[in-house]
Amino acid sequence: MEWIILALVAGVIGYGIVIYNGLVVLRNRVRNAFSQIDVQLQRRYDLIPNLVETAKGYMAHERETLEAVIAARNRAHSAAQRAAGTSGADAGALGAGAVGELASAEAALGGMLTRFFALAEAYPDLKANQNMAQLQEELASTENRIAFARQAYNDAVMTYNTRREQFPDSIVANSFNFTAAELWQLENAEARQAPRVSFGNR
Repeated sequence: MEWIILALVAGVIGYGIVIYNGLVVLRNRVRNAFSQIDVQLQRRYDLIPNLVETAKGYMAHERETLEAVIAARNRAHSAAQRAAGTSGADAGALGAGAVGELASAEAALGGMLTRFFALAEAYPDLKANQNMAQLQEELASTENRIAFARQAYNDAVMTYNTRREQFPDSIVANSFNFTAAELWQLENAEARQAPRVSFGNR
């Protein structure tokens, strides 16, 4: 009888270990998916000052817009750094609210970029500038990669959150502080559109 009890206890402990390890794997996939977003966002943050610098010579009268683009870029960059810095071992995936704050800052940046490119349409010499054209191509490619990375992140979050809420996994998740990961959600329909980064016909 004692052997049966010991076998049952060992089975429960073994199953608990399997659940724990599975949750660790899924949590790490969420973190990895976020780091892929972070890489692409950093690429975009690096491109934006070059875009603005290229446009300055042509859009001298749009100084306020140019400064607003850089300010929005800086806010988004700071939010990205905060989000990346909250993925500690005691957090489920990323700190509560960090992804939402970043998504909001990114939506604001996207709006400023859309405004910037709309104004740039009125400057034929800027539209013909080869450096500007190359930067736009790089930014468009980066926007596509960001969209793909966000989708991969949300897929990883859904898998992780579903697993941590299912019984008996939820017992292990709650016992070992596997907190819910935050989806990347955009607040409004306008923010769901990637910034238009090309000038039509050059």
